[in-house]
Amino acid sequence: MGMGHEQQVRAFYDYAGPAYEAIMDDVWHHGDPAAEARGLSSRQAALALEERLVRLAGLRPGDRALDFGSGVGGAALHMAAFSGATFVGLSNNEWLSQRARALAAERGQADRVQFLTVGDEDYTTLAAWPDMSFDAVTFYESVCHLPRKERFFQSAYRLLKPGGALVGVDWLRRPYGAHRSPEEIARFIDPVNETTCLAGLGTVHEYRAMLEGAGFRVGLAEDLFPGVLCWGSTPPEERPMWLGYDGPEGTLIRAGKQALDAARGAGVFTAGAFAAHRPGTPSS
Repeated sequence: MGMGHEQQVRAFYDYAGPAYEAIMDDVWHHGDPAAEARGLSSRQAALALEERLVRLAGLRPGDRALDFGSGVGGAALHMAAFSGATFVGLSNNEWLSQRARALAAERGQADRVQFLTVGDEDYTTLAAWPDMSFDAVTFYESVCHLPRKERFFQSAYRLLKPGGALVGVDWLRRPYGAHRSPEEIARFIDPVNETTCLAGLGTVHEYRAMLEGAGFRVGLAEDLFPGVLCWGSTPPEERPMWLGYDGPEGTLIRAGKQALDAARGAGVFTAGAFAAHRPGTPSS
């Protein structure tokens, strides 16, 4: 019997994690296009987007947040430093968690940011935590790996206190230009799913529907690159690093870059930002 998708994701990051860290350091997600337009680097723009979402979440010093799919820890550590909140970062890959813990220690944040490795399918319940445990839940380009995305959103809703926020960024598909039919879109998106171990890319509207179905009040569900090709956060100096990568499973890493660039070039790939709240009044 073959591995289920979630198990494949864990195995994927055994080789993709070191590749991503080597090329992108500790922050692995798209940035705020407005920040890039002002001349900030892709890393600075990514941190600016984190700060925007933290503000939308209303995180304050002393609050407690969960970062789902925390990778090697860069986003959780920056959000904790920016907000004054404490964070728990989750991954299903222990190599990622170990790297994140080392980074937290290096930055003197190990007492305020923890990184835990959870079971491959624990996202469907997040049963390790009782109801209303967190003031915010965050995600950065991680939900796209989940076959049962709606179960994660339901779990996040349960974990949030009344008034608490779910904020994040994810990879999405969309119609663009001449590529409008599901078949035309799939021609570019399917290779991205296959080479990057994704469980199918959703749309802005599908995410909004899942969030509302879980009980959230959605305040933000937007394509970060409306009407333009999503080439944000793709520094030209990184391209030869991707296409020349010769580490473990280098063929797959290079194929993933080529598939993603083709989908970006066709316009059917984009990234979206989301902010939603659990109805209710936050406790003081």
